[in-house]
Amino acid sequence: MDRIDRRILEIVQEDASLTVNELAEAVALSQNACWRRLKRLEDEGYILKRVALVDPVKLGSAMVVFVTVRAAEHSDEWLAAFAGAVRTIPEVVEFYRMSGEVDYLLKLRVKDIAAYDGVYRRLIKAVRLLDISSAFAMEEMKFTTAVPIAL
Repeated sequence: MDRIDRRILEIVQEDASLTVNELAEAVALSQNACWRRLKRLEDEGYILKRVALVDPVKLGSAMVVFVTVRAAEHSDEWLAAFAGAVRTIPEVVEFYRMSGEVDYLLKLRVKDIAAYDGVYRRLIKAVRLLDISSAFAMEEMKFTTAVPIAL
């Protein structure tokens, strides 16, 4: 991967709707050369997929909730049941296994407290939990989907 590949990745993270011609102009390549690089970056797995970012406020999911979970047990069966349950909840937009005091961190997008309570009830019904705690985001200070790329 060279500087041009990195620049292509930087640009498509900001706007994947650019045409190959527009992208080629931005990185000073011919359209064919740019297309070949873009295709290679996709084939090699650097570009996982191209998506549209939608406005969560307009779609009624303005509230961001961070949920921490401490597991009641640490077995493969418990994890499979918990992960399976979490994956069926569309309001969970991110899900991580953590180190430290907390075992799992979930990021939710919900309409309001009542919607969060519905998710909470589904979680505690799915598997036995030692502890579940929530923090509601008051203000989004920074949001990006872009991965930092060293040029």
